[in-house]
Amino acid sequence: MKLNNLASSLLSLVAVADAASLTQVTNFGSNPSGARMYIYVPDRLQTNPPILTAIHYCTGTANAFYTGTPYARLADQYGFIVIYPESPYSGSCWDVSSRATLTRDGGGSSTSIAQMVRWAIERYNADRNRIFVAGTSSGAMMTNVLAATYPDLFKAAAAYAGVPAGCFYTGTVAGWNSTCANGQSIASQQVWAQTALDMYPGYTGPRPKMMIYHGSADTTIYPQNFNETMKQWCGVFGYTYGSPQQTLANTPSAGYTKYVYGENLVGIYGSGVTHNIPVNGENDLNWFDGIKGGSSTPTTTAVTSSVPSTTLSTSTRTTTTSSTSAPTPTGCTSQRWGQCGGIGWTGCTTCASPWTCTKLNDWYYQCL
Repeated sequence: MKLNNLASSLLSLVAVADAASLTQVTNFGSNPSGARMYIYVPDRLQTNPPILTAIHYCTGTANAFYTGTPYARLADQYGFIVIYPESPYSGSCWDVSSRATLTRDGGGSSTSIAQMVRWAIERYNADRNRIFVAGTSSGAMMTNVLAATYPDLFKAAAAYAGVPAGCFYTGTVAGWNSTCANGQSIASQQVWAQTALDMYPGYTGPRPKMMIYHGSADTTIYPQNFNETMKQWCGVFGYTYGSPQQTLANTPSAGYTKYVYGENLVGIYGSGVTHNIPVNGENDLNWFDGIKGGSSTPTTTAVTSSVPSTTLSTSTRTTTTSSTSAPTPTGCTSQRWGQCGGIGWTGCTTCASPWTCTKLNDWYYQCL
């Protein structure tokens, strides 16, 4: 009995030693911003595995995003790799505001994260057609930036409570742009699209399909940023902002509305959801083609049409309104805490009883 117990204890120790854990990688190649790389490789890995890059919020860490989101648990279930980058800056926000990070291989944080992904692809012989990225808040901002700067690297993205790529530009590293955060950076879909396209000039190949989440009660990154981000990717993919192919209530769960513009763009808007928006890992995996197993056919959508050029300046983006307004949906109502108006708003303008559409500022009216 004692020998059996000893053998059992030794086997348990071996199992613990072999168990997957979050591990830091320090030699992943060029790292111009000094970002830190952590990786989670499950014990049971797919052949030619997919990779998901999961990017934390301001004040967050790689470990916080590892423990606070479902991606690692889902990686155990489906056998994909998760990369958790960690910001090198005070406050742990990502640099989504410097010209370097908003330029392909420009030497900013976006370059460092791309290097992490490239290293993991080579190290684990990953499937290049199943490389994905997701992030929350500052991490969502970086997700949109990576989709613009490295469209050939990622196949799909999910951004929670972020802003359009380029919206946070200040000309400084890890700068804070209040105009953007407060939902006051408003432009046409053509201008937003060109802002993204200019981050990788001349590129006309496939681009990652985008899923954009936001909450109507977000007072950190104002809800207008949902509209502006949707405009940006509508412009990139050639959709018309304000005219989704489908509008699905209580999807993917109660209180959320899903706007389907096409196979490359989906918006998910949560009524009454604050900046503390929950990560829907299962829904993300359904969006990431092939991550649950098997190969996937890469998206072939390419941008061939040009849109009016715009350039980033060291001053805050000029606030404008789109030259054409999208049709306002009819026969719909916003629930309590939902948005019901404001500059650029194209959603429901009627509040469910007994709530009243109340102006909070020029850009945001809410059912209160």
